[in-house]
Amino acid sequence: MKLPIYNPATGELQKELQISTSEEIRKQFLVAQKAQKAWSDTPYAARAQVIAKFSDLLDENKEACARTLSLEMGKPYTQAINEIKSTVERIHWFLENTETWLQPEVIWSDSTMSEEISYEPLGVVGNISAWNYPYFVGTNVFIPALLTGNAVMYKPSEHATLTGLKITELLQDAGIPDGLWTTAVGGKEAGEALLELPLAGVFFTGSYGAGKSVNQQVAKRLLHVGLELGGKDPAYICEDVDPEKAVASVADGAFYNAGQSCCGIERIYVQTHIYDRFCKHMVEFVQNIHVGDPLLAQTYVGPLARKEQLAVLQDQVDDALRKGARILIKQENIPNTGWYYPPTVLVDVNHTMKIMQEESFGPIVGIQRVQDDREAVDLMGETRYGLTSGIFCKSEERARKILKQMNTGTVYWNCCDRVSANLPWSGRKDSGLGSTMSKLGIQTFLQPKSWHMRSPG
Repeated sequence: MKLPIYNPATGELQKELQISTSEEIRKQFLVAQKAQKAWSDTPYAARAQVIAKFSDLLDENKEACARTLSLEMGKPYTQAINEIKSTVERIHWFLENTETWLQPEVIWSDSTMSEEISYEPLGVVGNISAWNYPYFVGTNVFIPALLTGNAVMYKPSEHATLTGLKITELLQDAGIPDGLWTTAVGGKEAGEALLELPLAGVFFTGSYGAGKSVNQQVAKRLLHVGLELGGKDPAYICEDVDPEKAVASVADGAFYNAGQSCCGIERIYVQTHIYDRFCKHMVEFVQNIHVGDPLLAQTYVGPLARKEQLAVLQDQVDDALRKGARILIKQENIPNTGWYYPPTVLVDVNHTMKIMQEESFGPIVGIQRVQDDREAVDLMGETRYGLTSGIFCKSEERARKILKQMNTGTVYWNCCDRVSANLPWSGRKDSGLGSTMSKLGIQTFLQPKSWHMRSPG
C-alpha cells in the first residue's frame, strides 16, 4: 500500500510512499532489541558525539528541511526555519544536561553496608510523533531517549512523513548504529502495529481521541506511557495592561502556525473596562495577517495541514453564530486553492458554544467579556483540558494567586505559547500523562535500580 503526500497549499499530490507492513515493523523490533543492548553499554560520550553530529547536520541542512516541512504540512517557511533553529538549541540543552541524571548515587553507607541507586535505560521505546512541530515534538522524546541508552522505533505523523524520513537520514549520516533507530511509515495501521510490540515504553503526541486509543491499546501490558495531547488554552487580560501589547502576544499565540499549536491560545477572557480597546487592536492585528503561500517570506498564516480540519473549524464557527456570537473580524484575503481557513475572531461568545469548549486547532478564537478575577478564574477552569493558562496583568502577586488556581501543567504571566527545555512540559486531565523536557523529561527514559551492598567482613 502507498501513503499519499499532498501539498496543503495546493491540494496536489506530491509523492507516494510505501507503507510499512506489520511484519516489517516486527522485524525492526527484533533488530532494535539487539542494537539497544550494545548502545546501552556504549559510553555516554560516544552516544553524545552521535547526537551532536546530528544536531550539526540539522543546522547545516535547515533550509532544505524547512522547505520540506512547508511543502508537506503548510507551515510558513520562516516559522519552519525558526522551529529548526530552536530545535538545535534544545538538543544542545539535552547534550549539556543528560549525563548529570545518569550518575549513580550513594544514598547511605557505613563500614559494612551501602545503599545506592543506579539508572538504566528502559530498552526499546516507541515514539509516535506529531505533524504540527515534528522537530520540536520529536526531539523532545527521541533525543533524551537515545542519550540515555534506549533504542527508538519512530513513526512520524502521516502528515509529516517526509520530515520524519529526513530526520532518519540525518541520524544515519551522524553515525547512529544500525537498527538502533527505525522508522515506520504509515497512518493509524502502522501505529497500531507498533503498539502491538513488547515495547518498554510508548510516547505519543496528538489529539485526545488518538491518545485515548493508544492508551487503551497498550493497557493490557505494563509499560511506560507518555501522552502529550491537546488543549483549550485560555488567556485572561486584566484591566491594568496595555491592550495593544496584550493583543500582540495573545493573537500571535492564537494564529501562529495557523493556530495548530497544542498550547496555542484558544479562549480569551478580557476584563470589561478594556474589552472594547482590546477588540479594536485585535481587528487591526487580524487585518494585517498575510495568509498565503507558505514559501513566501511575508506569509504569517499558511494552509491547514489536514483538509478534514476545515469542516471542524466551520462547524465551531457556525455553532457559535447560531447561539448568538458574532464575527468581530475575518481575514477575507486568502487563496482559493488548498486547505486555507481564514483567521477569524468571534465575540459575544459563551461556554455553551463549541468554540469555547472543544479544541479548535486552527486560526479561530473567541473573546469573552468578564467582570472580575473570580469570573475569569471560573471560566478558565471550565474545561476538560489542562495544558496551559495565562494571565496578563501588572501585579505578580495577583498573577500568582490566579495561576495557582489553574489546574494546568504550565502557567504564564504576561506571555503565552512558550516552551523551555529547562521546564517540564506536561498536561493534566485530558491534556495527557507524563512529562517531556527538563530533568523530568530525561528521567522519563530511565528506570532506577536499588543496590543493597554488604561487605563480606
